[in-house]
Amino acid sequence: MARKYFGTDGIRGATNVSPMTAQMAMKVGMAAGAYFQRGNHRHRVVIGKDTRLSGYMLESALVAGFTSVGMDVVMVGPMPTPAVAMLTQSMRADIGVMISASHNPYADNGIKLFGPDGYKLSDEAEAAIEALIDGDVPLVPSDQIGRARRIEDAQGRYIHFAKSTFPENLRLDGMRVVLDCANGAAYKVAPSALWELGADVVAIGVTPDGTNINDGVGSTAPQMLAETVVASGADIGIALDGDADRLIVVDETGTIVDGDQLMATIAASWARQGRLAGGGLVATVMSNLGLERHLAAQGLGLVRTAVGDRHVLEKMRCSGYNVGGEQSGHIILSDYATTGDGLVAALQILAEVKRSGAPASEVLHRFEPLPQLLKNVRFAGGKPLDDESVKAVIAEAEAELAGKGRLVIRPSGTEPVIRVMAEGDDPAQVEQVVDRICDAVRKAAA
Repeated sequence: MARKYFGTDGIRGATNVSPMTAQMAMKVGMAAGAYFQRGNHRHRVVIGKDTRLSGYMLESALVAGFTSVGMDVVMVGPMPTPAVAMLTQSMRADIGVMISASHNPYADNGIKLFGPDGYKLSDEAEAAIEALIDGDVPLVPSDQIGRARRIEDAQGRYIHFAKSTFPENLRLDGMRVVLDCANGAAYKVAPSALWELGADVVAIGVTPDGTNINDGVGSTAPQMLAETVVASGADIGIALDGDADRLIVVDETGTIVDGDQLMATIAASWARQGRLAGGGLVATVMSNLGLERHLAAQGLGLVRTAVGDRHVLEKMRCSGYNVGGEQSGHIILSDYATTGDGLVAALQILAEVKRSGAPASEVLHRFEPLPQLLKNVRFAGGKPLDDESVKAVIAEAEAELAGKGRLVIRPSGTEPVIRVMAEGDDPAQVEQVVDRICDAVRKAAA
C-alpha cells in the first residue's frame, strides 16, 4: 500500500508546502501522541531539531499537537538525530521526534519519529499514524493537557554518551582535526566532544543562521573541508551532515574518504579486536564491488540490502550484524546506537588512526574502488523496465559483466526516473554497458 505522507525517512518536503506545514505538524503530534498512549502512566515525547529557520514553527506545532492529546513534551533544542534517539530511550520516553531534512537545503524540513526503544518506526506503525492523521483524534479534557518543558543539559548528556564509545585508554592529544558541522544540529556537541578528548579542533560550519545549513559545507559538500585540512596542516577532516547522522572523512592530503572505506576500516578494527558480529558487515546495493572483494580477502562477508539506512538496520537486527551503512556515510554501529551516528562513527575512525600511529591516508584507504558509473533516465509514464527489449539488454549486460563487474538498475522511489549503475574492472566497458541500457530504457519509454 502506497504511503500518503511518510517516505523512506519520515515526512519531508518544502516548508509551508503540503505536507510540511504547521497544520500537518500539529496533526502528526496529535496522531503519534494518540498512537503511543499505552498504559496509565504519564506519557512523554522528546523533540529535537536541527538549525533550520522553520524548526521553531514546526516544533511549536508539534508541541501543541502532543500536549492536546495528553502527552508531556521535553524539548532539547538543536541536537543530532542519533542524540534524539538516544535520549528517547534513556529518558524512558514513549516517542521521540527529530525535526530535520538531513542534508537537504534549508527551505526543506522533515519529521522523523522514533519509538520508545530508540528505533525508527515500523511500516505498520507509520501506516497506523497516517490513518489517525486523516481521522478525528479525540482531545483530552482540559485538566489532562500535557505539559511542555525545555531541558538545558541535553547536549551534555549526548557528549558524555558519545565520549563513552571512544576507547578509554586513548586520547586525541597531538591530533589536529578539522570538523565541519554543516551549520547543522551538531555545531555545539561535536566540537566539544572532540576537544574534551584532547584534539586540537579547527571547527567550520558552526555558525548557523537558520538558512545556511548544508550550504557549501557538510558531508555533501566536502570541498571546503578538504581545503581547510591542507591549509591548516591537519591530520584529518571530519564532515557531518545537517542532522549529524552521516559522516564523510578527508585525509591529511585533502582526499575524500567515503562510507565504503570507513566501514572497511571499522570492520577490520573490530574483527581484529574480536568484536565484529556476523562475520562481516551490511551495506546497500550501491556500495562498491571493491569493498566486497576487500572484505572477502580478509575472510569477511558483505550482505547487501536495498538503498536506505532503514533497510540496512533491519538486516543488521535480524541477522546479528553490528556494523553496517551506506557509501554516502550513514554508518550504523549497533553496539552503541539505534540509527546512524556521524560523531560516534568518527570517533571509531579517529581511534583507529590514533592507535595505528600512521597517517590517515594510509589507515583509511583500504581498497581501490572499481570504476563506477551511475546515470538517470527520466521517463513520462509506464514501466519501461517491464519492456522485453529492455530486459534483453539488461540480461546481455549482466552476462558481459559476470565475474568482473556488477549491475544495479532500480526505479527511483520519489520521481519518474530509472537509475542505471554499473561497475567493473574496465571503465570503458562499464560506460558502454550503462549507455546501452539507458538507450533501451529511453526507447521503451518513448
